[in-house]
Amino acid sequence: MLNERTKAKLIEVVGSANFQDSSEARLVYSYDATPNFQSLPDAVIMPENKDQVKRILTICNEDHVPIVPRGSGTNLSAGTCPTQGGIVLTFNRMNKILEIDEENLTVTVQPGVITLDLINAVEAKGLFYPPDPSSMKISTIGGNINECSGGLRGLKYGVTKDYVLGLEVVLANGDCIKMGGKLAKDVAGYDLTNLFVGSEGTLGVVTEAILKLIPIPETKQTLLALFEDMDAAAKTVSAIIAHKIIPATLEFLDQPTCEVVEDFAQVGLPTDVNAVLLIEQDGPPEVVKRDIEMISRICTEGNAVSVKVAASQAEAEALSTARRSALSALARMKPTTILEDATVPRSKISEMVKAINEIAVTYNVKICTFGHAGDGNLHPTCLTDARDKEELHRVEQAFEAIFHKAIELGGTITGEHGVGEMKAPYLALKMGGEGVAAMKAIKYALDPQGIMNPGKIFAKDTRKRVVVRS
Repeated sequence: MLNERTKAKLIEVVGSANFQDSSEARLVYSYDATPNFQSLPDAVIMPENKDQVKRILTICNEDHVPIVPRGSGTNLSAGTCPTQGGIVLTFNRMNKILEIDEENLTVTVQPGVITLDLINAVEAKGLFYPPDPSSMKISTIGGNINECSGGLRGLKYGVTKDYVLGLEVVLANGDCIKMGGKLAKDVAGYDLTNLFVGSEGTLGVVTEAILKLIPIPETKQTLLALFEDMDAAAKTVSAIIAHKIIPATLEFLDQPTCEVVEDFAQVGLPTDVNAVLLIEQDGPPEVVKRDIEMISRICTEGNAVSVKVAASQAEAEALSTARRSALSALARMKPTTILEDATVPRSKISEMVKAINEIAVTYNVKICTFGHAGDGNLHPTCLTDARDKEELHRVEQAFEAIFHKAIELGGTITGEHGVGEMKAPYLALKMGGEGVAAMKAIKYALDPQGIMNPGKIFAKDTRKRVVVRS
């Protein structure tokens, strides 16, 4: 627990209204969207500006108090669960779009800005911010930066790190550094900007970000291809890319996922086929028309039983909304839904999907698979019940086997969800011991007291999923 001296110093910084340590407040911030992780923080603090953040971190560093920076808590790796107590730092008061610069095609924001609010604000000016995590209605830009969030448009447009031009970051000792800027080129020293993107709050606190914008695409079309054979669908994904076509989205849903999503969204999604590809292309009208025609032909040649182009924008948006609702729909089926994001090279999609199905049979668990097939980022999702300890153990064994298979195929344990605490035991599979040691050296150099989101990214001696503090 916080001692009274530290508590008094923190209240002096933000005021008593913005320092909360009641049981109710602590409970609200004791978990994120990750199943089976919960731990009470000692307090929740809501700073108003950079100077307050600097003072908070200086106090916490001096008094050895853990700091957990948090957006909306939509991450799926226990990245914002305060498993070692301390302070949860929230940014609901630092939520302003500071500038939309149409000359330099940038937007400058505070970390608490909701992702969809940013997207809507720049689109009103004919500009485009492509990263679109499925949680974008509630996720924040600060959270997106800490996790390096992706989304459905990642195949063509990339992920959050591809749009972060500059950052203002407060380090663990209270120092504030600025990196990058409104620049198309900048190779002055180490690339600190990219170091902090995806660092999951373990190196410092983002207080401001300069993000790249691009012109909004002129038009888009959406196509739905149905397959009886899952392997044929996976091979079609590779064939589309091999034909030098990069769709804006290229999404994959297996039959169990389609069934659950249709029951939830009621948009006419087919449930009697084994695999569905949802494909969208955007850009100039002539390019979109050409690409959609070619994609339709590739799908047909790939043994699709049906290929249909959305007849209207409303139909296209309904299909996209259905795909974005996949996790919410699956979460209705059982008390516990565990979603992962093993990622492999595009050419290995077919092999990975087959392996996931075989692993599900081996461990006698139900796994629904969907995801961003075009960039190899699959989301095997297990429906279970955390109260059934024996089944939960089999689920963990299944996911460990999935991670090993992804690495074997040249992939990774996470494509967009981060490592957090949930996948920390598996980081060495990807990085190797030497790689993990190098990361720890960076962490120690910037946070020698270890106060920044402790317990995340780097494995402890235990793999227990549930950690409860009182």
